[in-house]
Amino acid sequence: MNLQSRSFITLLDYTPEEINYLITLSAQLKAEKDEGISHKHLSDKNIVLLFQKDSTRTRCAFEVGALDLGMGVTFLGPSGSQMNKKESVKDTARVLGRMYDGIEFRGYKQKDVEALAEYSGVPVWNGLTDKYHPTQILADFLTIKERFGHLKGINFTFIGDSRNNMGNSLMIGSAKLGLNFTGVAPKELWPERELIDLCLEIAKTTGATIKFTEDKFEGTKDVDVIYTDVWVSMGEEKDVWNTRIALLNNYQVDMELMKNAKETAIFMHCLPAFHDKETEVGKAISEEFGEKYPKVKHGEMEVTDEVIESDYSVVFQEAENRMHTIKAIMLATLGGAK
Repeated sequence: MNLQSRSFITLLDYTPEEINYLITLSAQLKAEKDEGISHKHLSDKNIVLLFQKDSTRTRCAFEVGALDLGMGVTFLGPSGSQMNKKESVKDTARVLGRMYDGIEFRGYKQKDVEALAEYSGVPVWNGLTDKYHPTQILADFLTIKERFGHLKGINFTFIGDSRNNMGNSLMIGSAKLGLNFTGVAPKELWPERELIDLCLEIAKTTGATIKFTEDKFEGTKDVDVIYTDVWVSMGEEKDVWNTRIALLNNYQVDMELMKNAKETAIFMHCLPAFHDKETEVGKAISEEFGEKYPKVKHGEMEVTDEVIESDYSVVFQEAENRMHTIKAIMLATLGGAK
């Protein structure tokens, strides 16, 4: 499987065989790291991490993964470059592409990461945009495969804002690899019809199913995976909270909902999660909305603390797997995979 010089912008650009290859390569690299086997296959390469949005997992996964592969790494944070300020994305791409062998982008607009890929001349990896979060999906699917031994036929439910970057990407990934995807949300928060129809067409070739419901108990009945994400993404206006909590207050993942799934079910979340008052946001939401919405008064929003700390939860295994899957993407697209 030769993925050299390919960018990783959305899973729509990759075949099921290519995605499965990257997951297999991730598992191999994880095993090598666990066994202390060095794999510095890219010691002659340098990459740049271009971040418009702060992050814990994405930055650490790219930095540690790159260092494990022997690469040099430059981090440019939200105030670290002139892109979209004094310099266009197109010009930034042409500058960075002459200095680095690969570019990671985490930011607001999908069109920006696409422009970087078009004009830089080197592989560009999407660390998150408003539309897609493809590196996260590889980590999620590696985690599912580690637990169940397979992906095809897994009954997978995403509950929450199903038209955000995670809802979009999980639906695409499920369609590509044959998982049975159910989105659970109010109709106002379902993905664009065009993307749903595209995933339905892909699903015809892989045996996947794609459906949506507003009924949280119908959508989680006897499923293998329940997945949720924050109700308001970083960068959205503060006044969005009021509207979004009103829409999603009854879609919180609690223990009652987990027990509606299979006994062997797992809970997943891409993190960070609002499940207590030990964060500034959790505390503020509790104080502002706790009286009106009792479910959020303890800082618990999309998931309860009981669920995230339970045996159902695999969120920290999932977080670790970001590193292994991102490492596989870099290795494959920079030509170091054997």
